[in-house]
Amino acid sequence: MTRAFFQKIEPSPQGTEFPQDEFLDQLAWTADGLIPVITQQHDSGEVLMMAWMNRESLDLSLRTGWVTYWSRSRDQLWKKGESSGHLQRLIELRADCDGDTLLCLADQKAGACHTGRDNCFYFSFSPGEQVVRVNQTMPSVESGGESGDE
Repeated sequence: MTRAFFQKIEPSPQGTEFPQDEFLDQLAWTADGLIPVITQQHDSGEVLMMAWMNRESLDLSLRTGWVTYWSRSRDQLWKKGESSGHLQRLIELRADCDGDTLLCLADQKAGACHTGRDNCFYFSFSPGEQVVRVNQTMPSVESGGESGDE
């Protein structure tokens, strides 16, 4: 059981190392073999997007240094930015405390969102308000805005 694995290693001091393949086997993969991934710009901490990885895309990302996700809509591997040039260079992957979510620290080249925006979180909700605001303008196609990625 993966929960027991993560509970067992919780007290591990900083610097403790685990074999990567064995650790990845313990992640809480969904029934479809996926795990959610939150991607942040490594140097600013800006949250760029949320996507999914399967074991193959995770292994490919670690091996190549370029972030590859699993596209649920296309049912295939999705190298972020492959069609647009808006690539994500992998800096580091982290697993949360119970192994059910990954944090991807990446160096994003141009917009992370398929709309060309810097990130995919451009709808803003605020407490006490009854409206949702768009907080980023979509770049024009002429300026290289639309990425064409998922």
